[in-house]
Amino acid sequence: MCAAVVVLLIGSFPLACAQPREVILASTTSTLDSGLFDVLLPAFEEQHDGVKVKVIAVGSGEAIALGRHGDADVLLVHSPPDELAFMAAGFGERRLPVMANDFVLAGPPEDPAQIRGERDVTAALRRLAAAGAAFVSRGDSSGTHRRELVLWNEAGVTTDTRSDVGQGMGEALMIASERGAYLLTDRGTFLALSPNLQLEILVQGDPRLINPYSVITVRGARNSRDANLFADWLVSPAAAALIRDFGSDRFGQPLFFPAVDSSD
Repeated sequence: MCAAVVVLLIGSFPLACAQPREVILASTTSTLDSGLFDVLLPAFEEQHDGVKVKVIAVGSGEAIALGRHGDADVLLVHSPPDELAFMAAGFGERRLPVMANDFVLAGPPEDPAQIRGERDVTAALRRLAAAGAAFVSRGDSSGTHRRELVLWNEAGVTTDTRSDVGQGMGEALMIASERGAYLLTDRGTFLALSPNLQLEILVQGDPRLINPYSVITVRGARNSRDANLFADWLVSPAAAALIRDFGSDRFGQPLFFPAVDSSD
């Protein structure tokens, strides 16, 4: 009888221990709010049966902090200075360019500060400050927030009407819309939420508004194997094709541009 019990236990052991291979991805709110993950993650999971991606959507600064503390296996972020510091400190194994979009200055359609059409983003910020225009800042150490602070510094002005809301991109857009305020936003999230916003893109096209995204695998990750599998897939032609086409059907333009060639 004992032998039978041992055989039964041995036979059932693989079934008892079989668990889904979960990858914890810390990423920006813009990739979630824009709907990009609704396209990318099912495609990845379909091609890699048994691997599931769990997304923690936060600002880039918080995503990088999760990586530092070992609470994420892989990062998809858009704050190059923080990314380089993360790699230099030895927390990351690999950092690969994935895609880019751009930031824009959005504001109320009536545009009381009269910045519409300005091509120099710092000139637009100086005009906002001079007009005392309401400005919503994410205030969350995200890649968007850090870029905004750099641009205000380059503009050489401060404004008492800037309000830090400590929220993700989608929430910040809704708050700005409700307040009739200006803000810096990535184009993808803005377009995805634009039907529900009383905001318009007013300033765009300055090279300083380019917004690159990178994937970083975390050194010593709990699931390093599948983190690297996911990172490699994100920079594959298959993923690049999905990124290139995302948004075109709804908005007549892609929301992101892949960093790699999408041809097979």
